[in-house]
Amino acid sequence: MSLLETIRVALVSIVANLLRSCLTMLGIIIGVAAVITMVALGTGAQRAVDEQIERLGSRVLSVSPGQSFWRGVASSERASLTVDDYEALLRDTTRVRELVPELGGGRQIKLGNRNLHHTVVGTTPNYAQVHQMELASGRMLTAADLAARRRVAILGSEVQENLETEPDHLVGRTIHISRIPFQVIGVFKEAGSRPGPDPDDDVFIPLTTAELRVFGHHRLRQLSAQIDADASLEIGMVDIERVLRREHKIRPGADNDFMIMNRQQFIDIASASTDIFAHLLAGIAGLSLLVGGIGIMNIMLVSVTERTREIGVRKALGATRVNILTQFVIEALTICSLGGVVGIALGAGGALVITKVANWNVFISPDAVMLAVAVSVGIGLVFGIWPAARAAQLDPIEALRHD
Repeated sequence: MSLLETIRVALVSIVANLLRSCLTMLGIIIGVAAVITMVALGTGAQRAVDEQIERLGSRVLSVSPGQSFWRGVASSERASLTVDDYEALLRDTTRVRELVPELGGGRQIKLGNRNLHHTVVGTTPNYAQVHQMELASGRMLTAADLAARRRVAILGSEVQENLETEPDHLVGRTIHISRIPFQVIGVFKEAGSRPGPDPDDDVFIPLTTAELRVFGHHRLRQLSAQIDADASLEIGMVDIERVLRREHKIRPGADNDFMIMNRQQFIDIASASTDIFAHLLAGIAGLSLLVGGIGIMNIMLVSVTERTREIGVRKALGATRVNILTQFVIEALTICSLGGVVGIALGAGGALVITKVANWNVFISPDAVMLAVAVSVGIGLVFGIWPAARAAQLDPIEALRHD
């Protein structure tokens, strides 16, 4: 019997038992669909983290007030980080490329009959550059705004949404911050979630205006330092620490009363978390494929038992053990391959539905599709060999006697 004839007989057998074949495929369909969907979710989450990393900037250090100490004992009050510290860092650091101060606090924001409570942040014109923020409308702060202590403001995207006014219609209008009138000169695009304060929820004004007209103090909530490209982050941290310890008159061996955080740490933690998430999802989906393979083996064993007499007839007519083995292996491979194709379609469709309904980031990886196809074919081969071998080893006389 030729190979083509063996393939034809295998396909005829699948069609003749169509319902059983479809039920056999079901485990593979579910397993492959689960693999495609789960891997798409994991890869999408990883890409979202990568995009967030790009927005954050991995060469930016965050400096914030830490625990204050008195004679070696920690105080209940937090130490101060001031505008003077900012100016000292600007003047004396050698590895800091850009430095952004943030002097902030909660204030009432009013536009017409809308009253909100948001954080107002006094900062400098390079805020958008260092934090990779983009304007939806208007302009950024300028050096002239700081020098003249102008009452101008840029709104975060969430503030704009809460005011229920389009960005273009907000620019040029007057809002009141703690009853002080400010002209809106710009609106930021959505920044998305990131470590630290949420810029989407903030109102940005010139540092000098915040210091002298709104808050009446010079204590900063945070400093962001962008390190030179030719210097390591560790060297940048040492450079900042050297200046701040001198400014705060901290003795050698004493603890810092400020904190320097490397955003790369946040990046590494987020990447590790998404990797674990992706591998966990892939492992769960892999178990579904394993269960599907065991189901195929069980059904094929039942099929061998049911078709014992047919096998005996074929052997009596000259079919060899290789012919019988090949027929059952081809049946298993065909069922798994068709199940894999249907599973890929369902998995891709499920991923797209999740994107539309839940607004999650998903990415259908070609590698995941190829892996799912290879695994489904491999399952057909591995789990189809034992039933096929049992069928090939049947004695034709005993098989003909089987009822």
